[in-house]
Amino acid sequence: MYAKYIKRILDFFLSLTGLIILSPLLLALTVIGTVKFKGNPFFTQPRPGRNERIFRLIKFRSMTDAHDAEGNLLPDAQRLTRYGHFLRATSADELPELLNIVAGQMSFVGPRPLAVQYLPYYTEQERLRHSVRPGLTGLAQINGRNETTWEDRFAYDLQYVSSVSFGQDVRILFRTVAVTLDRSGIGVRGVDSLPDFDTYRKQQSEKEYESV
Repeated sequence: MYAKYIKRILDFFLSLTGLIILSPLLLALTVIGTVKFKGNPFFTQPRPGRNERIFRLIKFRSMTDAHDAEGNLLPDAQRLTRYGHFLRATSADELPELLNIVAGQMSFVGPRPLAVQYLPYYTEQERLRHSVRPGLTGLAQINGRNETTWEDRFAYDLQYVSSVSFGQDVRILFRTVAVTLDRSGIGVRGVDSLPDFDTYRKQQSEKEYESV
């Protein structure tokens, strides 16, 4: 009952209320981002949602569009600004996703929506993470954020999918506040221990091939 009907109703009204209450902060961050990045303060990217339906996720920008001499985008770590690091550390960059929740593309709690380029690399079991709406936060985010391994992250996602409940969602939301205030587990995608999932899965395949 909760997962099928009540969760979506709560998501809609709470996200709409959040947008209204946080509108001064959202406006301020929009203005600051426009100045800092000399233009569009928003980052949008296609992400797979429920049943792998693609939608455009919206966040505040945290990185520049700097390119190397050959015209290729520089690594994320080199494009992340001090202001962008602050946005990520406080999770303020995620606030525009309230619009995605209002639109029914996301939920407050659920597996995080990852890159579309990862879709071919999931196992059939891992794909079950897309059987619910993706979330602003989830079990993986309160258990290490970006410091968790891909295996652990998906294990948390599948654990959530199999046990969606009001009580669990409330606990995750309260724990998210504590983790955000602690500012731990923050990393940059594709760097050091945080390889892109498609790169990670390719590396796994290469190791398995070499061991044969």
